[in-house]
Amino acid sequence: MPRKTNPAAALWRAGLAVLLAGLLAAAAPARAAAPDPVAGRDGMVVTAQHLASEVGADVLRHGGNAVDAAVAVGYALAVVYPQAGNIGGGGFMTLRLADGRTTFLDFREKAPLAATETMFQDAHGAVVPGLSTDSWKAVGVPGTVMGLETARVRYGTMSRAALMAPAIRLARQGFVLTQGDAGVWAIEHDQVARNPQMARIFLRGGRAPTKGDRLVQADLARTLSMISAKGPDAMYHGPIGAEIAAASRAGGGLITRQDFARYKVRELKPVECDYRGYHVISAPPPSSGGVAICETLNILQGYDLAAMGFHSADEVHVLVEALRRVYFDRNNKLGDPDFIRNPVAQLLDPAYAARLRAGIDMAHATPSSALGPPAPAHEGHSTTQYSIIDAKGNAVSVTYTLNDWFGAHRIAGRTGIIMNNEMDDFTSKVGVPNLFGLVQGRNNAVAPGKTPLSSMSPTIVTRDGKVALVVGSPGGSRIITITLEVILNMIDHGMNVQEAIDAPRIHAQWLPDVVYVEPYALSPDTRRILEARGHVLKDEGAWGIAEAIVTGAPRLKAPAERSGRVLAVGWPPLAGATLFGAHDVRQPGGSAEPVR
Repeated sequence: MPRKTNPAAALWRAGLAVLLAGLLAAAAPARAAAPDPVAGRDGMVVTAQHLASEVGADVLRHGGNAVDAAVAVGYALAVVYPQAGNIGGGGFMTLRLADGRTTFLDFREKAPLAATETMFQDAHGAVVPGLSTDSWKAVGVPGTVMGLETARVRYGTMSRAALMAPAIRLARQGFVLTQGDAGVWAIEHDQVARNPQMARIFLRGGRAPTKGDRLVQADLARTLSMISAKGPDAMYHGPIGAEIAAASRAGGGLITRQDFARYKVRELKPVECDYRGYHVISAPPPSSGGVAICETLNILQGYDLAAMGFHSADEVHVLVEALRRVYFDRNNKLGDPDFIRNPVAQLLDPAYAARLRAGIDMAHATPSSALGPPAPAHEGHSTTQYSIIDAKGNAVSVTYTLNDWFGAHRIAGRTGIIMNNEMDDFTSKVGVPNLFGLVQGRNNAVAPGKTPLSSMSPTIVTRDGKVALVVGSPGGSRIITITLEVILNMIDHGMNVQEAIDAPRIHAQWLPDVVYVEPYALSPDTRRILEARGHVLKDEGAWGIAEAIVTGAPRLKAPAERSGRVLAVGWPPLAGATLFGAHDVRQPGGSAEPVR
């Protein structure tokens, strides 16, 4: 299935490309093109939709902690960001608490008990186009409601009713669309119109809603009210799950009430590693994100990226060479830890990174085929990230998803819940690319009750025992490189958090053997050098919507640190400001909301 147009990218190309054009005006990273990060003191919430950001900030103002705010934001995004915010999907939450504890909650979707390894193939073993993305069989058992409640009970301080009230109000009373909200509807109109339930709720006489329209979701308001009153039991043991199961059965899907009753959230140890004096805390399997980010950072430890220069030919070369090796490992060695043994310790061993680094030839690109045989994979981009820090230093990074924009484009009965198409994240057939051209192996084959491998990478970075950065992004298989590049831009190139997010990106993932390039990411001279080394470059529009918060100062490092004279992390001091939030320029509908 061809890659779908990212609505954020369309908006970005239409009005914001000029902003990024200045980022490579000189060899050193530009600093003036991006807007300033948003400054705060007593908390910060950054999301892809401004009303959800306001909901989270308001929770912090009224005494809630970062986890409380994360729960409120999760439900609010299900209303105001329906293309990716969800209670019909699942996700990951990385936490670093004020007392130094770290943990990770896995509330990803799971395959129904009736799922089989060949369920998306025909009688001849060929993958059936669209079956894993555009059918009720594409829907995995959703985990968001159970995940948000687990986080609240274990680490929050406020009642479920208080945290869900803003989402219920926004669904019942509606909210007025801005231009940033409306762009996705024009792009998705035809898909939405094909489903009667979605058309009834979201379309206006058959037309897509536009700026200034009020979007009311009465069905979703009733569903949220039921969850608020009865908790996850309303979904996993009650009428909401029963209605979803009935809709699935009527549509030829596999989800049953038993699938809901068996769903469990996993609390896992995060993946952790060190990079140039910073400590990275990220997502473990069934996410590939933390392993891939740390494995790449381990390889890059052996290069002076700062001396090479931002997106110089040498830096891009070593980054791509590292990524092709890391994605080979990601696609062939990782999967659901309940089903396979993940060799995390081996992949993150510095000696292993040294062996991989030794195979990189600075003069020539390595053919991806030389690393191993193809094994394609799937992963969608209807995902959203939000980052939160409270006044006490609790930090939460959440990435949750429906997979494709609006998931399977199906609403279950009168629940108002948009269902995911997360089953496409499994390997439909070894060797056949998915929605994002990602190639995976048998470790990620479909199995009953299994969680598909993900690239979602909610990440927290610390220094000297304190939170320094909270970051993550949507973007399918590109989530890893987006998050990685923000970290590199700040640690190696000294960018402030807004510059690091807005800087143009590259992406490489083993197969296909291509380096994807955002506009203005590479200079003409750099392109020629890379092509001479054997890299195949492919220009694309913008991707990803990163959300980040940095503590102490807009930058992680003072410029003098690069010459060996270390200054305080809080350089330069800003009176009264201790937190700096940045929302990606590629999506104008979101915001960083401070608590002052």
